[in-house]
Amino acid sequence: MNKNQVHGAVKDLAGKVQQEAGKLVGNREQQAKGLEKQITGKAEERLGDAKQAVKDAAQSIRDAARKH
Repeated sequence: MNKNQVHGAVKDLAGKVQQEAGKLVGNREQQAKGLEKQITGKAEERLGDAKQAVKDAAQSIRDAARKH
């Protein structure tokens, strides 16, 4: 896992906790902020996934080039 994937997962989890806490106390603003954190976290996770895919593809190309 790269740091974007980790940070994104943490933000997503924190957002879920914040959203649920907002539901428990009836605070719509906290619910919305929690949802926003989840969206931001998921976007950062996807960015990390894309970076990892590029890194893996580049490594595969280097490995294939070495075999020839």
